[in-house]
Amino acid sequence: MTTVGSFVLMLHSHLPYYRKAGMWPFGEESLYECMAETYIPLLNMIGELYDEGIPAKITVGITPILAEQLADEYLKDGFEKYIADRITAAKKDEERFSSLGEVPDMNRLHLAKFYLQWFQKILADFQKKWNRDILAGFRRFQDLGAIEITTSAATHCFSPLLSTDSSLYLQYATGVDAYKKHFGREPKGVWLPECAYRPAQDGRPSIDKWLHATGLKYFFTESDVIGGGQTAEVRRAFGAYGNIEYIPSHKRPKTGLDTYEAYWLKDYPVAVMGRHHEAGYQVWSADNGYPGDGNMREFHKKDDRSGLHYWRLTSKNTDLGNKQLYNPEIAMDRIHEHSDHYVGLIQQSLTDELKRSGKPGLVMVSFDTELFGHWWFEGITFIKEVLKKLKAYTAVTACTASEYLDANQPTQAIELPESSWGAGGHFQVWNNEETGWMWPVIHEAEKSMESLARQHQNDGGLVKRALTQAARELVLLQSSDWPFLVTTGQAKQYAIQRFNEHNERLQELIEMIQSGTIDEGKLKAIEDIDNCFPNIDVGCLLYDEREKQPVK
Repeated sequence: MTTVGSFVLMLHSHLPYYRKAGMWPFGEESLYECMAETYIPLLNMIGELYDEGIPAKITVGITPILAEQLADEYLKDGFEKYIADRITAAKKDEERFSSLGEVPDMNRLHLAKFYLQWFQKILADFQKKWNRDILAGFRRFQDLGAIEITTSAATHCFSPLLSTDSSLYLQYATGVDAYKKHFGREPKGVWLPECAYRPAQDGRPSIDKWLHATGLKYFFTESDVIGGGQTAEVRRAFGAYGNIEYIPSHKRPKTGLDTYEAYWLKDYPVAVMGRHHEAGYQVWSADNGYPGDGNMREFHKKDDRSGLHYWRLTSKNTDLGNKQLYNPEIAMDRIHEHSDHYVGLIQQSLTDELKRSGKPGLVMVSFDTELFGHWWFEGITFIKEVLKKLKAYTAVTACTASEYLDANQPTQAIELPESSWGAGGHFQVWNNEETGWMWPVIHEAEKSMESLARQHQNDGGLVKRALTQAARELVLLQSSDWPFLVTTGQAKQYAIQRFNEHNERLQELIEMIQSGTIDEGKLKAIEDIDNCFPNIDVGCLLYDEREKQPVK
């Protein structure tokens, strides 16, 4: 069958570093929820398709800090306890809603039985099917050619706002090294955290310099960054926090480019793909996307005893107290209808582009993986249905990002503006009146660590251990999650506390190194809490500004 074009589905998987940093409502339980509702179901779905003779051909981004947590034995043990608690809660609800309970409720009894079986299967799959190793499952399917896995900056830093090039190199080099450790090969693709990009300015190279320097070949961006108009053509007002003055849409210049193909970056041989606006909007839109269907499970309302989800969205205007009971069977019927519609949308978009340009085009869509399963409970089934129907009923070629680029080398080189996929397309979600105080702290830490790395580059023993742990605290301090959670208000105080804790540990380590007196007990206690990236290379901070090359 002659193809009408290519479909690339990019799922960006990321969570903050939650290890030993609280449980609920923010902390390790957030990781366990996503393991149960997103990562294991996604892995199951990829395996089920493969067994049916359908390689999923999706691109799965797993950030290095998430990979470190999924591989951690302490967190695996915590996950098993979490699932055991969920199973117990479902059993208690089953008794509560049966004729043996307080008030018989057959509808909720049906849901309690549904959840009991669901959690039991998740636990069995984790332990038996995947041998308690989610990363090994994803690695297996990459090795089989069914998926592609991409990396990211080590802790999902907001790259354009880091003040030193050595910090950028440390973040991306650590991300590549962690990928090689977990997946046994060099990564090709990278997810720019928050899709945040900065071109060359003020004597500093563009962000893609650090992708190219660490061997990365491509990344993704928003549709308007490629095409102009909408939110892409914005400019900074002169102010302390880089707030945006919006240009009216009819005055925003279009670039003349579209997202139906990939492009080279002008400065370095790194490719970029932009998200197809309509195909992306149809899924992520809170107002008009498929997850907003009233029959989908309600995320925000939980049973006050068990914490299980027994309600459906009902409607966008229904308050939590008036939500109706969830019906998994009806929700699945709607998923079949939505997947039919989405497959038709992709086929039609590529058919129209083929007619317009005379050549097969690209529809690339990128989403947070956690949308599927965790936030949108039925989302993994939606992906499975879309992939099966694309294979069976269309002339669309589903492929990984690298497969697309191998078959369709870019023919144009472009420049990208400062941009992100945050509100307004710029940086204000991460740098504003509520978070502006964080950046001088980060910048001072970057400079201190660069200086210490030079002074102690030949030291060993406790000094080397302390410096290595300080590098871990630096990259954790730089996580984009802390300012994001402050701005959105999702976990403001928790994020401020986490930011301050990492800075306090970093400063304690810096003081020990500078004083020449390392307290091994204190060092060991910090290492036990923040044990990510055991092979982090402090040498990445040895950056020669004259030669613009990492010092070997």
